[in-house]
Amino acid sequence: MDFEETLKSKGLDFQGNFKVLEVCNPKQAKDILETNMEAGLFLPCKMAVYEDKGTVFLGLLRPTELMKAFDDGKLSEIASNIEKDLMAAMEDAK
Repeated sequence: MDFEETLKSKGLDFQGNFKVLEVCNPKQAKDILETNMEAGLFLPCKMAVYEDKGTVFLGLLRPTELMKAFDDGKLSEIASNIEKDLMAAMEDAK
């Protein structure tokens, strides 16, 4: 989602380069949903890419933190694997 473009289409002026990427690994999403359907509220994972004063930043809501809401060991394990993959992707992007 390109926030500048989206807000402009709603008649709002926003001058910034801020995008949200929705990322999903179908197998991991299936595992989460089969473990706890409510955890689907946190799917797909979101990563932010934005520019501030000429520097590009990458960020994400850590799946391990989000899944703590469910106090479920299996969800925590899945979230940990997802987080490792996302962090590796962010490192590769540097």
